[in-house]
Amino acid sequence: MSAPILAQHNTVQRSMVLWIPDWPIIAAIRIAPPNSGASASGASASGAPGVSAASDVPLALIDRGLVFACSAAARIEGVQRGIRVREAQARCTDLVVRPYDQQADQRMFETVVTAIEELMPGVQLVRPGIAAIRSRGPARYYGGEKPAGLALTTMLDELGIAGSRIGIADGPFTAEQAARATGGTRVRVVPEGESAAFLGPLPIGLLEQPDLVTLLRRLGIRTLADFAALPPGDVLGRFGADGAHLHALAGGLDSRPIVPHVPPEELDVTIRFEPPLDRVDQVTFSVRASADDFIQNLVAKKLVCTSLRVEIGTELGDTRPGDAEPGNYSERSWLHPRSFTASDVVDRVRWQLQGSAEVDTGLRSGVSSVRIVPEAVDAIGNHEVGLFGAGPEERIHHGLSRVQSMLGHEGVLTAVVSGGRTLADRQTTVPWGDRPLLPRKASEPWPGQLPKPLPSTVFPTPHPVHVFGPDGEAVEVSDRGILSAVLARFSPAASGRDVREITAWAGPWPVAERWWDADAARRAQRFQVVDDRGIAWLLVLQGVTWSAEARYD
Repeated sequence: MSAPILAQHNTVQRSMVLWIPDWPIIAAIRIAPPNSGASASGASASGAPGVSAASDVPLALIDRGLVFACSAAARIEGVQRGIRVREAQARCTDLVVRPYDQQADQRMFETVVTAIEELMPGVQLVRPGIAAIRSRGPARYYGGEKPAGLALTTMLDELGIAGSRIGIADGPFTAEQAARATGGTRVRVVPEGESAAFLGPLPIGLLEQPDLVTLLRRLGIRTLADFAALPPGDVLGRFGADGAHLHALAGGLDSRPIVPHVPPEELDVTIRFEPPLDRVDQVTFSVRASADDFIQNLVAKKLVCTSLRVEIGTELGDTRPGDAEPGNYSERSWLHPRSFTASDVVDRVRWQLQGSAEVDTGLRSGVSSVRIVPEAVDAIGNHEVGLFGAGPEERIHHGLSRVQSMLGHEGVLTAVVSGGRTLADRQTTVPWGDRPLLPRKASEPWPGQLPKPLPSTVFPTPHPVHVFGPDGEAVEVSDRGILSAVLARFSPAASGRDVREITAWAGPWPVAERWWDADAARRAQRFQVVDDRGIAWLLVLQGVTWSAEARYD
């Protein structure tokens, strides 16, 4: 969304902003309390609104190996946002670590927004933990802006969400900063027309645009007042529309309107079974008609589903590790490389139920309900097939989807290159249709990684080989990477026959991983060699054993 260029000439609206400190932690604990043994990543976000936050638990949420959020008890022990997991655990030995689930966080905060709308309509969800409301209506109803803010904090306290803060000022930006600077009070009101004076002493880093903030600091601009003092025309000419918008925010001239949160239209489908069904084939057969209705309803609204969530409830409240509450047999999100059809939906329900078992396998307890929720939809026009079809790619997609339907979710895998030091680490397979969630990014630096060009053929299992020096002796490498002899000949066969001359070689490239773990430690030397037949090989020496890991075709 483009920023307004001349925002300072527009009307500034009195705004009320709710800020819930440590909201990700509160949401994670409400979904699955630490003493329940359930993880937040696989939990449902339908927890009761009145669950206590249990802020005395040292808890950290991890995103891509770094601390995304931590509780107050963890901060007391020195845990901070942005540090690595191992450092956080070293600072707090009893730290509870969980992965951060953004979707569950969002769903949980939507329940809070729904509760607020019953008290004050017209709520805008800024991001999980922060919501904005036009203050004019609530102020009139409750007899002033501060009483309206106190009424909102009281309602949240009754829901079990303690510590909420309210800021009221001209524009959402100033109101949010007021909420974060309430001090010893729960509600802070910045009088009308005094936003610039309130924002002036605050640091320039509050403008969430790191590149611009870094440049302004180099120019000697440290506070919002320093930035607001610059001529608007010069700021527009030097930093463009985005810079002009941030300049208006720094001067307390935030003209952005508050757009009320509109609940999305209910597109999900719930199928209930009475009596409960205890076989996979019975459930999938019963879901077929509802899956057709689900897809047709989306088509009628000119939409297609690219990501859906399947929630399966059971008769006895059977749970699996990671479930949020009894009654939820399993919950999983599914992706699709194109868009879901009715048969695709049925396949996902079947795969989720059976796992690696057969289709007609009995279940631990009867399935009482299946709920299908579209998590991501797109305009149907973006997925229409061309006038003469989509060509070979479309036929490949249908063929792979058909094979996957017969063999199961993990029956068709696609290869993705990820990060790592060894070739085996860089090979990652994902089921057809799933978005690749790479455990290691290829763009990150990997010291000891094999230099380019990379081999085209990587053996699934390294082939044992023999490497000899000029006099026929076995070649070894010392701990300091010193060769006992020059590489002269090698045999690609484990039997030692078919000895070939080595015409060129390079290396070694050492690999030393997990030296602190005796069981998982790996220390090896890698060489690139070319034999007398013109074939290039990647050889690995681990201990005293030589093997061929790949071949350059």
